[in-house]
Formats: sequence, C-alpha cells, structure tokens
Amino acid sequence: MDYIAKSFSDGGVWMYSILAVSIIAIAIMIERFVTLYFRYNINAQAFMAQIQKLVLAGNIDRAIKLCNAAPSAALARVIKAGLTRANNGELEIQNAVEEATLDVVPLVEKRTNSLLSLANVATLLGLLGTIVGMIKAFQSLAKASPDERQQQLGKNIALAMNTTAFGLIVAIPCLLAHVLLAGVTKKIIEEIDLYSVKLENLLIARLRSGATGAAGDRDS
Repeated sequence: MDYIAKSFSDGGVWMYSILAVSIIAIAIMIERFVTLYFRYNINAQAFMAQIQKLVLAGNIDRAIKLCNAAPSAALARVIKAGLTRANNGELEIQNAVEEATLDVVPLVEKRTNSLLSLANVATLLGLLGTIVGMIKAFQSLAKASPDERQQQLGKNIALAMNTTAFGLIVAIPCLLAHVLLAGVTKKIIEEIDLYSVKLENLLIARLRSGATGAAGDRDS
C-alpha cells in the first residue's frame, strides 16, 4: 500500500485526472454488467419455446403473462408488444414489434461504447503526464545545480513513468469490460431480431388460419 501511495503521489496532478476517469469507468462497468447480465438478459430459446406453445394453443393471455413475469428482459418487452396486438392485423403486429425494438435496443447499447472512450482518455492522460515529466526532467538538467540534478531527474522521471502506468492500469480493464459487455449486447440484440421475426410470422400465420385469441389491446 505504501508503494501504491508513493507512486500515486509521484505521478502528480495527472494521477487525479486518471483517477476521476477510473471512477467513472467503474461506475459504468458495474451498471452495465448488472443491467445486461441480470435485467435485460433472458434464456431466449426456452422463453420463446413457451411462447410458441401458448400461441399455437391460442392462449395469448397466458403468453402475455409470461412476458410480464420478466418485465425488465429486453426480448420479453418486444415479444409482449407483438402479443398485445395479436388480433389486430398483420400491419399492427409488425408496427408494434418494430416500435418496441426501436425503444429497447438503444437501452441495451447504452453507455457500453463509452468504455472505449474512457480507455483512450486514460491512456492519453498518462501519455500527457509522461511528456510533461520528460520535459521537466530535461529542464532540470539545464537549470538545476549539479547537486540537485539527480534528485530532480529522478522525481520527474517517476512522474512520467507512474502516469503512463496508471493510465494503462485504468485503460486495460476498460477495454476488457467493453469486450465482455459488447458480446452480451450483441447477443441480446441478435435474439431480439431473430425471435421478433419468428413471433411476427407465428402471429400472422395464426391470423391467416382464422384462429382467435383473447389478447386485445392491453398491456397486461
């Protein structure tokens, strides 16, 4: 801990800027991991298998209730939008699914890409601290007395190296978190695209076959 505290102190004011970036990045990582892995995510294959069985059985109400059981799940929200228009014609079903998709997808993608920007900012702040430290190091060689040169040179090189290291320490986890979050984001969106089309086809086929249901225009 003493070594970390000394390194932070040696890095000067640049370390506080990088620290601020790290705090913002950690907050985004925590929020996105919780949201994407536990709120928006769902076992799409099992969920849609149940929805399909209920729709084929003409039990639209129960299918909607199944969606209500996972109100935060992105796929469930899109599927519910289509189910609530199940008896209202092909165009209304398609419009409802498309509108729900346009509402949900930006929420799924929200803030994930900002981790890339924060990684770049942390790296650049570290690089800027390095450049400033090296400039000060060369200035100290020209201005400081022979007795002070070694001390000033060591101090400014420490500033340069510590800011670079701290910038990379912040940037690397940001990049790794972005890889993981971008992967689950892509998975959720691909499931929405796939299963929303399957639902549309299922409901349209149901309408064309003359089946009836009890969904109506309600959201519950």
